[in-house]
Amino acid sequence: MNSMEIDFFPIMGEALTKDNTVVLDFSPTNPALEFIDLSNTQSFNTYVFDQITEQNYTYGIGGYLENRAIYSRSEVFATAEADFRNIHLGIDIWAISGTSIFAPMDGIIHSFQDNAGFGNYGPTIILQHEYEREIFYSLYGHLSRADLEKLEIGQKVKAGEKFCEIGPYPENGDWPPHLHFQLMLDLMGNTGDFPGVCSVRELEKFKAICPNPTIVLRCEVL
Repeated sequence: MNSMEIDFFPIMGEALTKDNTVVLDFSPTNPALEFIDLSNTQSFNTYVFDQITEQNYTYGIGGYLENRAIYSRSEVFATAEADFRNIHLGIDIWAISGTSIFAPMDGIIHSFQDNAGFGNYGPTIILQHEYEREIFYSLYGHLSRADLEKLEIGQKVKAGEKFCEIGPYPENGDWPPHLHFQLMLDLMGNTGDFPGVCSVRELEKFKAICPNPTIVLRCEVL
């Protein structure tokens, strides 16, 4: 996918710049995480949005291939192989619930579902796109349940069209409000869901399938 030739619409409706966006660190190297009860969503939420608002930012961002310390909060990230999934495959954009999300380019609704459960995606939409006969997909997780109510498989979505919003907790999988944005070249048979986190053992496999979302986001601070 030659992104330099595609005029992507900003998925938050505006460019993500150094003036409105701050990078958030959820890796084990961030000592502040040791003092937060990550299992308490309100405490986690306060930590996230204190970082965003203290310097009058609108968004927090980050996470592609980040080794994260925050997934111990949920058993969702354990695997049958006794691995622990802690490598983030998308980019998170942290913003208040109700923040609008716009399609970056033309596509169709491939699938959607409410991936309910503590630490999961909550309401999720996957768009299918085509560029120069190449099919790829974009995933939007931690949405509002209301976003799923009138969707239909195959429904067309135009570039720049608002089609969902950042959801509140607990319906968003019980996370501080944010969008999980991910690109996939192959859905591996999944519908309405796709791994957003992998184990170190599976990193090379998923890295090949899930390109860096900055291809689309073009955020100044990443």
